[in-house]
Amino acid sequence: SEVTSNSPTTLFNAMINPIVPFKIRGAIWYQGESNTYNPDRYKELFPLMVENWRNLWGDQFSFYFTQIAPYRYNEGTNSQFLREAQFLSMSIPKSGMAVTLDIGNPLNIHPGNKKDVGERLALWALLKDYNKNISHSGPVYKSFSTDRSEIILSFDHSDGLILKPLSGKFNFQIAGDDKIFYEATAVVNGTNIIVSSPKVKSPVAVRYCWSDTAEATLFNGAGLPASSFRTDKWK
Repeated sequence: SEVTSNSPTTLFNAMINPIVPFKIRGAIWYQGESNTYNPDRYKELFPLMVENWRNLWGDQFSFYFTQIAPYRYNEGTNSQFLREAQFLSMSIPKSGMAVTLDIGNPLNIHPGNKKDVGERLALWALLKDYNKNISHSGPVYKSFSTDRSEIILSFDHSDGLILKPLSGKFNFQIAGDDKIFYEATAVVNGTNIIVSSPKVKSPVAVRYCWSDTAEATLFNGAGLPASSFRTDKWK
């Protein structure tokens, strides 16, 4: 059969394998849009690829990657699950993720602003590989607690949290036991975010930027955005 750029092994054999003999300091990776159809598979394949590359080089080099940006996919794509798979991939040792929820283009799957993407990836390398004392990550969701009609969200990298609503929306949603999500109000309380809605008296779950096209409203003092996330594991 005809070999194309989509054939298994083609890209690896043509573009990666030839450079394996050369010493590298690290890798940066920007990909994922084509995997939105199967994010659970991505959770398996991406860490395996990183491990494979490190084994080939015989070096546990740094691996920094870019989370896909908001884009108006076909109805039913739900690319937020792919962003979640990438978020969870930060558990890979010596890895880091640049978030692009504020610098994408919902009408262009390849947004033109690559300068900010490169700078955000460079922040990880400058801190982790070159020992520069800099802020390198936006807020990273850590945990939540419930206080009557409110949910309190906690984050790592949470110094100077700030909310920047878009068209009056915070892009937070909240739900009770019925699993029906409603648009929510969010306020900063020190290093926490408090989320609530008059439509949900006893909330149990929060989601943030949980759609194909929702854009960032939550940043920290370094001006870096939070990734989309959810507190629930509902199907």
